[in-house]
Amino acid sequence: MGFPTTGGRPVKVLTEKDVIKLEALACVLTKSQVADYFGMTEKTLRAVEERQPEVNTAYSKGKATAIAGVATSLYEQAKSGNIQAAKFYLKTQAGWREHETTAFTASPDNVIQIIRASKPD
Repeated sequence: MGFPTTGGRPVKVLTEKDVIKLEALACVLTKSQVADYFGMTEKTLRAVEERQPEVNTAYSKGKATAIAGVATSLYEQAKSGNIQAAKFYLKTQAGWREHETTAFTASPDNVIQIIRASKPD
């Protein structure tokens, strides 16, 4: 690719092979970490994305593919009876919340205690 330079440092260009690698890295790295991997700043990576739209597309596709894989696994675990997975899924995908619970206990001399507990969201 023949991107013009404006003097100073040469313009950073990601090769087709780099773009494929970036897509694979997107599932585990932030854009800042991807920039570090390729030896550039995050600002430079943003400039590369503007010149080479396929770079941003590859990052987005890699991230979405990874999220879909993990979400599918979580969903399958929830359907299989994993209560923690089901609760997490419903909290993040259906807006469910755990509310304060109230329990009543009686001591041997019939004094009733009210115990309130809430789980952090």
